[in-house]
Amino acid sequence: MSPAPASSPDRAVTAHDPRVSELDEGEILRRILSRLGEASGALVGPGDDAAVIAAPDGRVVVTTDTLVQGPDFRLAWSAPFDIGWKAAAVNLADVAAMGARPTGLVVALAVPPALPVSLVEGIAEGLRAACDAMAPGCSVVGGDLTASDTLTVAVTAFGSLDGIAPVLRSGARPGDTLAVCGGALGTAARGLAVLFERGVDASGHPIPLDASLLSAADAEALAVQLRPTPPLAAGIEAARAGATAMMDISDGLALDASRIAAMSGVSVDIFSATLGPNSAWALGGGEDHGLLATFPAAVQLPDGFRAIGRVLPAGGEAVRIDGRAWDGRPGWDPYRDWDERLG
Repeated sequence: MSPAPASSPDRAVTAHDPRVSELDEGEILRRILSRLGEASGALVGPGDDAAVIAAPDGRVVVTTDTLVQGPDFRLAWSAPFDIGWKAAAVNLADVAAMGARPTGLVVALAVPPALPVSLVEGIAEGLRAACDAMAPGCSVVGGDLTASDTLTVAVTAFGSLDGIAPVLRSGARPGDTLAVCGGALGTAARGLAVLFERGVDASGHPIPLDASLLSAADAEALAVQLRPTPPLAAGIEAARAGATAMMDISDGLALDASRIAAMSGVSVDIFSATLGPNSAWALGGGEDHGLLATFPAAVQLPDGFRAIGRVLPAGGEAVRIDGRAWDGRPGWDPYRDWDERLG
């Protein structure tokens, strides 16, 4: 399993761990802010009505993503630290996919009053640790706190292009090389499969999973699923190297490649031999949070990127595998794939 960051998600809980409903908003916010540290990336950080973030070249990259208990995480499986880490990581990956440098996060928490305050504190610690580990200089600069029946973490991330052009999904051209950067594709999807196979009761409802009983490979897959580490710096390097299109791989390689194809008016052919042993997971799984990019054929791929296919003219299927249409699992869709009956 991947090593834990310096701020441990397994910190001891105090003898009395109050419910959220036992404290007022000011005290809860004080506990959150004490764990976020200084907002080093902001000109004005938490405490005012809004934060102020520098925009060095006059342009700001902004993205948002929401994690909801049920379709996006389960408290039986994810420690609060993991939830905070992942909420930061998935947003930071989207900033990097534009070729930008992350500069700040704004976080809104909707928390059921019956949950312990330590859960909120753990989420804050995970947010801070993810920024410190993956995007030094980026931090949580503000947010909101409210009550809800469903635990929800909504993050808005900001980034700076630092004088370079953004890399869009619409720039791929026939003849380009299709490449990826990040860990082994499909690992996160395999980790999710482990949770649904080993972390559910007879009725299919989530229960805590004993990681000590897992194989080394399954434990690593679980770690990648719960605490992803997208290659943020590689997004900037790809932009500087001349990437023509780029996006974060969040919903499976086949589905995300089809999005580049649709936006660029092209088709893509993926070489199955480049995908490794988890090829089915890679194509139809999700949450790898690596980077998928296209580059002119003459361009030397930046460090960390590896070629996995080619861009072709539009016509027929948008995504092909070794020249044939992909007919496997189409990728993650929360409206199609989440079963609310299982919690």
